[in-house]
Order: sequence, then structure tokens, then C-alpha cells
Amino acid sequence: MIASYLVIGASHRTCSGSLRDRLATDEAEVPGILDRLKTIGFEQGLWLSTCDRVEVQGVHPRPLEAALAIADLLTARLGVDAADAGSLAGQLFTLTGEAAVRHVFEVAASLDSQIVGEPHILGQLKGAHRLAVAAGTTGPELEALLQSAYAAAKRVRSETTIAEGATSIVAAAVQVARDLHGNLKRCSALLLGLGDMGTLVLDGLKEAGLARLTVAAPVDRRAEAAARRLGGHFTPWADSAAALESADIVVTAAGQGRYILSAAAVEAALKRRRYRPVFVVDAAIPADVEPAVGGLDDAYVYDLADLERVALEGRVGRQGALQAARAIVDGAVSAFVRDRAERAAVPAVAALRAHFETERRRLLAEHGDLDAAAATRLLVNRLLHRPSEMLRALAATDGEALPERVAAERLLFRLFRLDEGAEGDGPDAKAEEERT
Repeated sequence: MIASYLVIGASHRTCSGSLRDRLATDEAEVPGILDRLKTIGFEQGLWLSTCDRVEVQGVHPRPLEAALAIADLLTARLGVDAADAGSLAGQLFTLTGEAAVRHVFEVAASLDSQIVGEPHILGQLKGAHRLAVAAGTTGPELEALLQSAYAAAKRVRSETTIAEGATSIVAAAVQVARDLHGNLKRCSALLLGLGDMGTLVLDGLKEAGLARLTVAAPVDRRAEAAARRLGGHFTPWADSAAALESADIVVTAAGQGRYILSAAAVEAALKRRRYRPVFVVDAAIPADVEPAVGGLDDAYVYDLADLERVALEGRVGRQGALQAARAIVDGAVSAFVRDRAERAAVPAVAALRAHFETERRRLLAEHGDLDAAAATRLLVNRLLHRPSEMLRALAATDGEALPERVAAERLLFRLFRLDEGAEGDGPDAKAEEERT
């Protein structure tokens, strides 16, 4: 059953920010995408779209075949341009089996985020889960995976300090903004891009009293939706340079692999602002802000590392928390894989028990007058007849069947502890027999 788990998509680890922006979806689009997943035989799956990733998590009896179909679906979102299709193909990742399971656990626990420990991803995953439930694309296997991942994520949050890093960065940004501007109720901010850390910083600034917020992003429809969600105003990406003039705080979170905020644009805005200072937070990985911006008078640029230093976040402590979080996830993944394997074995055990019981009843019906010794000897012979015939047949064939015969013999030795000799009749064996 573990082999049928599948994750395919594009993330900050594999795909450029510009392509992720084009693949990303609004909530209203997701039901249609889930319907398309059904048409390719994906009965259990969810669509997760965030700033860091766009991916399908689910279960399919032929995962690699399903991955090809989903890759086609993702390519279709970019249009029919062959260059786009070729570019995307090299930026997708596909995980199956235990690797897919581990990925879902790490995503839920925010260990796969650009900013490890950021709190948004768990809520985003649960939101994608709710949409899948509404669309009827969940089932027992996917539910088991997600519920186990949620439980592990909760333990990571409660038993480690992994989330404190992101929280301290936000607190540091608020502190610097207040040091520079004083009362934030007189300030306005501009968010460029929709990366999770950028929206976290804006959430912190709003809680601290930020008066006004304007949002711009490379995909205007996503920026407009984010502005509504954050309680701010929307401006088209093409007009974002003009919006710099009124921004006391600029937070960049596009992560496109190129500078979106140039020294020339900031210098022009400062001139129009009559050199009132601007606090710039570069919350993107890779950086959004041209390094020369930091050399301008009245422009105060902080990246995430700078804010960590302000927050006095100790690297040793962060590393210890990360190791503890990974240990929790590792243990949870192993427990989940073991549980699913045991569940998968139950039908076979039940079938074997039913077969033995059928043979026992048939023997009693045919030879009810036999004493216990004769009856049990006859029952043993009947139960061993077919396995003995199969082993003899394997032994009689040419060398091609040797690996299969060796594997069968090893399995028999493991199942019945044949290499333990008389020890197999001891107290441990008796207790095992009573448990089964």
C-alpha cells in the first residue's frame, strides 16, 4: 500500500518563482482541477498551491503512470508553448512510496518551507484537504496519511522551538519599523510578492497597528485576492514602482531569482518622498532587493539574516530544534509505514486462517471417527500438500527458478521460525500462538 502514495509538483527547491506563480491557483479553481484528477483515475488526491509549492499529494495504484498525467495537467496550465513545457519538465519533482510519505510529513511540519518553522503551511495543507473532501477526492489511505502528518506537525510545534525562528524574525521586523518610524498607525506598507515570510511580516506589522497596506505581485489576480485577505489595497504589478512613493515600509517576497527592487527605483521614490526614510524588508530567497539599495541614504534594508541577528536568534539553538523536529518526523514516518504494512498483511492472514479452518472442518466431516493423533496428522498433511507441491515444482525447474525457490524457502523459515528448532515450541512461541 505504501508504494501507491505519490507526490508530484514544483517547489522552491526545484522550480523558479516565475513558473510557480503561473502554476499557482486560487481556491475557486481547485474543484475543477480535482475533477480533472478524477478523470485520470486519481480517486484520492489533493491540490496544494502556496507560494513555495504547487503539488498533488495522493494515492494511485499506478503512481508513475499517474505522475505523467499530472505533469501534463501542470504543463497545460502554462499554455501550449513548447519552450514552457520543456522548461517545466526539468523543474518538476516526483516522489513515490515512503519518499512521498516523508515529504507530506515534512511539508506539514514546515521542514520543507523556505523559512523552516513558518506557521502558514499547516493551515494551507488543511485547507487543501478540506477542498478535496468537498470534491470527493479523499479516501482511507489519503486520510490516514494526512491525519498522521497533522499529528506529527503538532508534536513538532509543541515539543520543539522550531517555530520560534519565524516568530522572532517578524518581531524583529516590527521592532526595527518602530525604531525608524515610531507609531505604525501613521505608516503605510507595500508588499511586493506573496511569499509566506512576507505575508507573516505584514501580519505582524498589522497587529502592531500598521495603518495602510498595498499589495502587488507578478500575477495580478493573486495579488488582488491577497489584498482582500490581508485587508489592504491592490495595485497592478506594472504600477508597483509608482506605489513606492507612499510606502514607509516595503516588504519584498517574490523570490523570482532576479532583483525586483532596484536602487534607481528606490532613489526616485526617496526623492519624491523628500527623503523621508524607507524601511525595506527583503523576505525572499533568493533576494529580491538590489544590493545597491542598501547604500542609499534614508533606505534601511534588512534581509532575513539581518532580522535574525536583531532577534538574537542563536544558530546552535536553531540547529538543535531542527534536529529534534526531524527526529519526531523520522519516528512518525517509520511508525506510519510500519502500520500500513501491518494493515496490508491482515487480509492475507485472514485468508490463511480461513483456509486452515475450512480444511479442519472438511476433515472432521469426512473422518469424524479418528482419534486426535490421527486427525491432526491428516490435517497437517493436507495443509502442507499444496506448499510441498509448489516447492518440489520449483526445485524441478531449471536454474531460472532458483531465486524464486530460495526466496520461498527463506520466507517459510521466517514465517514458521524453522531455524529456531526446538526453541519454537517454548513459552514465547506459545504466547505468540495465543495472540494470533
